Amino acid sequence: MVNTKVVLSGWQIDNPVIPAAGTFGYGIEFKDFYDINILGTFSLKGTTKDPRFGSPTPRIADTSMGMINSIGLQNPGINVLINEELPQLKNFFRKKVIVNISGFSIDEYVYCSKLIDKEEQVGIIEVNASCPNLECGGKPFGFEIESIKELTKAVKEVTIKPVYIKLNPNITDIVSIAKAAEESGADGITLINAITGMRIDLITGKPVLASIMGGVSGPAIFPIALRMVYQVSRAVKIPVIGIGGVSTAEDVIEMMYAGATAVQVGSANLKNPYVCKEIIENLPEVMDRYGIKDLNDIIGKA
Repeated sequence: MVNTKVVLSGWQIDNPVIPAAGTFGYGIEFKDFYDINILGTFSLKGTTKDPRFGSPTPRIADTSMGMINSIGLQNPGINVLINEELPQLKNFFRKKVIVNISGFSIDEYVYCSKLIDKEEQVGIIEVNASCPNLECGGKPFGFEIESIKELTKAVKEVTIKPVYIKLNPNITDIVSIAKAAEESGADGITLINAITGMRIDLITGKPVLASIMGGVSGPAIFPIALRMVYQVSRAVKIPVIGIGGVSTAEDVIEMMYAGATAVQVGSANLKNPYVCKEIIENLPEVMDRYGIKDLNDIIGKA
């Protein structure tokens, strides 16, 4: 027997496989494919204070090794999440979940965090630091040390739940940003978010996405994500959740060797709705193949 259980800030989960925010909806979209209770947990679709329609279409396209998208945080808002989605989730998912929150000012993050703090179903608040701070010129919160410190401290002041900061990879020194989040009270780090890119339609000569640029995800970014997980996990003492191009049990183990305590699966869910189920089922066999008895023994051992 192998041990796949891991612990995130005192919360033990059955395995390290977690569908990422924005790729698994609120779970109801996947519950008819398989019993999603086999998951470690999952991160709910990114939520903002107010409802958002999102970016104009087209807003998603293929790339040779993944996809590019600019969804624009389309969601029904925090009140619908709490009053409708979470109660519905209780009917088919018995574990706690991760709630991913976004905002365009510190006050918006604080507003959402205060409300989420009261929800017993929520095990972790995941703060999307890739949003533009509209009160400070539009630069994403995760681009500057002082900005990430202010954001982290503000959220931590209004919740007793563990707070994980999801970092933007489109910067030169992600380690300094991660350390600033830790110093300001973050309980964990999630990385990476998508990498900025674009595609051009050769027939029209115009960008494929209406917003011109979007986030690149999928297998193409796995080595980049792995490198950042490796760097950050060695610079901080808090848990790291690795994400970026993960689609197999082997990818999960590689991420954990790099320093991840748990691993999120993103765009692979959109290509294959069974991918997380397959990873979980394959994980014990892959562990046996490489002589791994306990996943906790390999975290950060690369």
